[in-house]
Amino acid sequence: MNKPVPPPPYAELLWRASDSGRFSAIVASALPDSGPTRPYLAWDKLRHKTPPDDLTHEEWWCGIKLGRTAVLRTVDSLRATDGRPFSYALPDEVLAQVDQITSDASGQVSIDEQVTNPASRDRYIVSSLIEEAITSSQLEGATTSRRVAKDMLRNGRRPRDRSEQMILNNFMAMRRIIELRHEPITPDLVCEIQRIVTDGTLNDPTGAGVLQHDDRERIAVWDEWGDLLHSPPPVAELPERLTRLCSFANATDSDAYVPPVLRAIAVHFMIGYDHYFEDGNGRAARALFYWVMLRNGYWLTEFLTISSILKKAPSQYGQSFLLTEQDDGDLTYFFIYQLSILNRAIAELHKHLATKVEQLRQLSSAIRALPGSFNHRQLALLEHAAKDPTAVYTTRSHAVSHRVSGETARHDLMDLEDRQLLVRFKMGKQFAWSPMADLHDRLST
Repeated sequence: MNKPVPPPPYAELLWRASDSGRFSAIVASALPDSGPTRPYLAWDKLRHKTPPDDLTHEEWWCGIKLGRTAVLRTVDSLRATDGRPFSYALPDEVLAQVDQITSDASGQVSIDEQVTNPASRDRYIVSSLIEEAITSSQLEGATTSRRVAKDMLRNGRRPRDRSEQMILNNFMAMRRIIELRHEPITPDLVCEIQRIVTDGTLNDPTGAGVLQHDDRERIAVWDEWGDLLHSPPPVAELPERLTRLCSFANATDSDAYVPPVLRAIAVHFMIGYDHYFEDGNGRAARALFYWVMLRNGYWLTEFLTISSILKKAPSQYGQSFLLTEQDDGDLTYFFIYQLSILNRAIAELHKHLATKVEQLRQLSSAIRALPGSFNHRQLALLEHAAKDPTAVYTTRSHAVSHRVSGETARHDLMDLEDRQLLVRFKMGKQFAWSPMADLHDRLST
């Protein structure tokens, strides 16, 4: 990851502008570029743009910072290592993305039956949990392939190595988050989540579920060239900082209103910034983000896999942290990046569901077009099974659904079993049938 170039000190720029008599020109030319409709550029990008009028890049940045400072909202509960509170702005690009997420991920949104139908909802939740567990672990160095990881999670196989253990831990942590979705966030529960994500993966097992307590072993963030990127606060401050963060996450702090989506993203940021634990901070941060979102009614978050998008450009993820720290704790940079990730995850979910709906439509058409191979009752059952692979059929249920005798129903089901489309199993004292795991493939060929 290339470390972004830090901006020149704002206070020094202001002094130079006043001393040179250029202050009025800077305000007149640069201040409009800090308006809510302008892109919220960091110095690292702005320095490559052409300044307006006859301004230097430093003067242009000074004017933009002057305008931003006037509208920044401080968050007293969240403070940098030097004691200054973090802050953020609400430019149009932030407000528009927050509105889009609120529209798409909470309330009575219009979304496909695959998610809202109880028959398939659990299957999609499990698939999403598995996907997030795998990609979140891969972000932290797990090397297990997706196919092997999915096989392990679906079949309940014990992990064979550290990478597989990381993935299983993430899966268990995400399930725990869903259980806790209506509970307030506490320091003890945050430690529990970190214990779950690191169980069996630490060189020192005593580091699971406890805050770092020795400054000599404090974890800092370095780049690949050995340059220090971030120094977290001293361990003596961690208990108080985590208590304040939990209060902020639960919206029980005394700060001014913060939109829930931005509150969730700020919690994500602070877990990474404070580095409470020896390991697992990134995984815990992403899990806590989901927790805050679900607790605030963003139910669609259960189906989103943000780590799969973060994994595609991990350097941008890291840079969004650094830009905030470099620019006087301005969280707006991290907000903009994470909001874009969240909206992309929602868009990919809709795209995935649209693909599944089209596959089901084509499969239903193929079933109905089967040339006399099946009677109308069997065709109806196969169409239902294609939509709900977890369905269970009995002689009685099939007979009642189609108003036929038990013998006719039994013949229908056993015929589908003989064709290897249904599998029979014992349910109590009677037999039942369920769709073959690869029913889609069998019907499509």
